[in-house]
This record gives sequence, C-alpha cells and structure tokens, in this order.
Amino acid sequence: MERLDKLLSSRGAGSRKEVQALIRSGAVSVNGETVRKPEIKIDIFKDEVRLGGQAVDLSEHVYIMMNKPAGVISATEDRNERTVLDLLPENMRRPKLFPAGRLDKDTVGLLIITDDGDFAHRMLSPGKHVEKQYRATLDREADAEDIAAFERGIILSDGTKCLPSKLEIPDPSRAQNVLVRLCEGKYHQVKRMFASRGKKVVQLERISIGNLYLDGNLNRGEAKFLTKLDIDAIFIGNMH
Repeated sequence: MERLDKLLSSRGAGSRKEVQALIRSGAVSVNGETVRKPEIKIDIFKDEVRLGGQAVDLSEHVYIMMNKPAGVISATEDRNERTVLDLLPENMRRPKLFPAGRLDKDTVGLLIITDDGDFAHRMLSPGKHVEKQYRATLDREADAEDIAAFERGIILSDGTKCLPSKLEIPDPSRAQNVLVRLCEGKYHQVKRMFASRGKKVVQLERISIGNLYLDGNLNRGEAKFLTKLDIDAIFIGNMH
C-alpha cells in the first residue's frame, strides 16, 4: 500500500505539492470515485487510479523499447547534446528513467529505457550471458580468419581481452555486411573488435537483446512500452 500523492508523484504526475493540489481539486478518482485526500492508501495491484479521466499506470517499473536514431546520445541528460530521454513523448516520461546498455552516438537500433536498476544489471552483466546482436557494415570484407578470432576472444589494442563472441557472414558475396553476437558491452566494443582486425565499422545497428528483437514497426526515434512477455524474452535462450 502506498500513499496516493506519493504514488502519483513517483509516476511522473508532478511534484508532491502539485499532485496534492490536483487531488484536492477533484481531478483524481480511485476505482471510479473522486477522492480529495492525498494521504489515502492505494494498492498498486488492485486499485484503478485515474487522473483527469486518464488511467494512471501504477506498475512499479516501466520498460520502454526505443529505435535509437543516429545523432543522439544514450544519457539521462546533457547540456550540449540531445539525449534519448529527450525523444520520449510526454506519456512515457517518468522520474529516474535511464538507458540500460548504451549505444554510441552514431549507433542505431534497439535501446531499452527503464527505471529498474536490478533488471538493467541482470540484462547487462556478462555473467548472465544475455546475448546482444548487431548488424554491422564494414569498410572491407570479413573473412574466415575474423570469424575464428571472434570465437577465440578478441584482444583489443590496449590488451583488454573480450569474451568469445560470434561473427557471421550471412551472404559471402556481400562479406562487408556481418552479424555480431556478444554478451558484453565494453566501451565501443564492436568497433574496437573490428579495429583490432584492421577493419572499420561504417554502420552499426543493434537488432536484438536475448530473444527480444527490434520492432520493425518502430521508426527511428520512436518508442513503445514493453510487456512482461517482452521482458521475459530477453532472458530466454541466453548464450553459454
């Protein structure tokens, strides 16, 4: 059970003071009845709360899929650059949201935004073996030696050892277009792995995390809420 004013404030309806004023003005209903007491207790699993006639999502955490465009950074705020949070529509904004697993400024594709730190750790920790898949375009063709090197575990220019990963060339006649699957998320990792092989990544797109794939109906910069089934898909079929 949680106080109504605290609950609405934590779900992005305004500051505690603003929310209390809304409640006293009669803008909030619980289970169809107008309430005017900010201190009443709410059961987030049973009660329906509406603000201005609109149902309020009371779930403890929120999970959002974004098709990240190039030119924005994976950060919560920045003085000089547009961030992925700046792209979210009003109805998706909540306190404490952050991008879980960053994509470089010029990398596009699947990005998850959440306010659930435990979930983010579970998804991103290399020890949890959640596979991230990328589609890369290179300046030169990849070959069998590159595939073997990725399987062994690439050693970066600074001596950092990457875990074994998978490099695939779906169409040998277009060997500059490859797929990479890995369980880590080191800084600029995919680009640095190819750089260690003397190749440059020209374009990079993340297309899946676990068994959750980028929604083909989302245009660059668009986002949607994820369901429990979507979240569960992330942890199905992990790499070992």
